Amino acid sequence: MATSSPLVRPGEYEEQKKYYSGKKVNHTMKSQLIVLPSGKDIVDIVAGEPGPKSDISMFNESQNRFDVKQKFHGDQAYQGGKSIKTPKKKPYNKELTTEDKQKNKELASERIFVEHLIRVIKIYRVVKERFRLNSKKYEQIIMTICGLVRLRIGTFIL
Repeated sequence: MATSSPLVRPGEYEEQKKYYSGKKVNHTMKSQLIVLPSGKDIVDIVAGEPGPKSDISMFNESQNRFDVKQKFHGDQAYQGGKSIKTPKKKPYNKELTTEDKQKNKELASERIFVEHLIRVIKIYRVVKERFRLNSKKYEQIIMTICGLVRLRIGTFIL
């Protein structure tokens, strides 16, 4: 799962180009979370990537931390990954078959716990709204929030 947070527009032109996401039409930083299938714990966090970077490229860079045989589930942004199971996209000017729709529904029912964990993370305003602090502290703050979320769901014990 990847999420983006809008930034205050950087002053330098090169920094603006680096963080401008055409999809979000804003300057953004991305974070990626790898979560257990049941949504019980956060396994890996990648934070502070520039906004235009695709989700699948972020995943491919962090995949070397896991076993080669490890299987993952992702949303449509992770299409094309070697070890990622993703929902099937609707073909252009066609409809999905009922079998494909059923498979997509089953995959969504497995991933819903991950989406619930994302919601818990986005409760913190610093994640969902414009990041006004120094952009160098973004990674540190995201890591702190993920630690607070792990404490809240009971997987991080002091």
